[in-house]
Amino acid sequence: MNDMTETTAQSEQTKSVHRFAERQGHYYSKQFEKIQSSNNLTLTFNLSAALFGPLWASARNVWGFFWASTIATLVALVQLGRGLWGELGADELARAERLGNKSQEMAAKAQAALEAGISNAEVLQRNADNLQRAADKFLAAADTAAAGANQLMLWGVLSLIAITLIQGFLANIFYEQKYCRWRAGSTDTSGFSQQNLLVGAVMLAVMFPLTLYRFTVAKPVEWLTQFPADKAVFSGAASWLDEGFDNVALKGAGFFDGITSTIRVLLDGLEVVLVETPWPVIAMVILVIAWRMAGPRVAIFTLAALAYLAFLGYWEKSMATVALLGAAATLCVLLGVPFGILCAKSRTIDTAVRPVLDFMQTMPAFVYLIPIIAFFGTGKPPGILATLIFGMPPVVRLTALGIKQVPESIVEGALAFGCTRRKLLLDVEIPLAMPNIMAGVNQTILMCLSMVVIASLIGAEGLGTDVLQALQFAAKGQGLLAGLAILFCAMIIDRIVQGCFKSSNRE
Repeated sequence: MNDMTETTAQSEQTKSVHRFAERQGHYYSKQFEKIQSSNNLTLTFNLSAALFGPLWASARNVWGFFWASTIATLVALVQLGRGLWGELGADELARAERLGNKSQEMAAKAQAALEAGISNAEVLQRNADNLQRAADKFLAAADTAAAGANQLMLWGVLSLIAITLIQGFLANIFYEQKYCRWRAGSTDTSGFSQQNLLVGAVMLAVMFPLTLYRFTVAKPVEWLTQFPADKAVFSGAASWLDEGFDNVALKGAGFFDGITSTIRVLLDGLEVVLVETPWPVIAMVILVIAWRMAGPRVAIFTLAALAYLAFLGYWEKSMATVALLGAAATLCVLLGVPFGILCAKSRTIDTAVRPVLDFMQTMPAFVYLIPIIAFFGTGKPPGILATLIFGMPPVVRLTALGIKQVPESIVEGALAFGCTRRKLLLDVEIPLAMPNIMAGVNQTILMCLSMVVIASLIGAEGLGTDVLQALQFAAKGQGLLAGLAILFCAMIIDRIVQGCFKSSNRE
């Protein structure tokens, strides 16, 4: 009975493999059975895949195998082609020829000066000898490069042989995995596709000759190495964008000035508290907050960090930096948390906002400074705005994630007991999502910190200015000390914020 069941199963698999492969079904049925019958890695050799790796892969719709085989074969063919046809050492020969000609000209001038009795004849001859020695060095380098042609050919041939063997031994394993996915109900394409074979052949016909020509010819045609771009297109686009920025900045001057004034009010208030207040008062307040919110260990670390800032003369700049960081982080949290809640509650808003957040996170930080300068000018408020754009995405994303991850059963239970939507949000969803929200706040603080140095480029003063000056004048010690000061400021804020969250949870 067991034998009959096993025979029936094998027969069903054979039919399944025939439907999957379409061509050479009997061969692949045997190979798949051999692979599946062993728990260890079983190697079988596919001659078609070994000889025509990329073409076999395209016909069988194994595109991962296609690209791996194509790239590996191209690398081997380039080495072989450079050894056979590449003009190795051509650049060195050209430079040696130029230097040799200059040496001969200089020697002729030296001879003429010697015959005329001019005093600089010796100097001219010395220069000619120096040029000739340089030419000889380039000749030697050209000979060395040319001697490496045989080695390149050897490596190319050995690589091709190795690639052929690897393709043959791995093809059936990859194809069997594709078959298993297909049989499990995956949408993987099965069968032998002449259309895909044609597509693969066309791609190879384009990639192989062009790549070999590029790497084996000393001076390939210019359009192959440099895209034939029209500079007038770039100039026109840049001019159009300049005019657009100027027009928007002019028409929206009142709006942009209002935003700047609002941020300046918040920043000035923080600077009055942190910078102008006597330092013993601020230090004591920070230590008490750290002790109450995060415990004695964080208070001791805060004391050590504040001592570092004070004794190295960074106190005022550190407090100015904390004011910048605090203003930016506060705005990020005040805007980001409600926005994250909206994203969690509305699929439409979430879908619309997601690409904007992706753009804000992936755009290089320096690029933010261009529209900021165009619309808001330079100074501290524009620096805070640039930091706001860069630092807001984490708190928005993690707030939305935390709200979405609140168990549906808890939400249904709260509504069943008569909880209103407002109380559900404030008393159930936000407290349960608080770990994610605080993680977003933490990430926002760190990302705002990373913008401190960059914002100093547009006049946002603070410790970032010291780091920027250290970069300009290669002052390694100054840059390291200022960087550590920024790090300590961020760690103090982070520890206090996290401690506040933990203490609220304990209560």
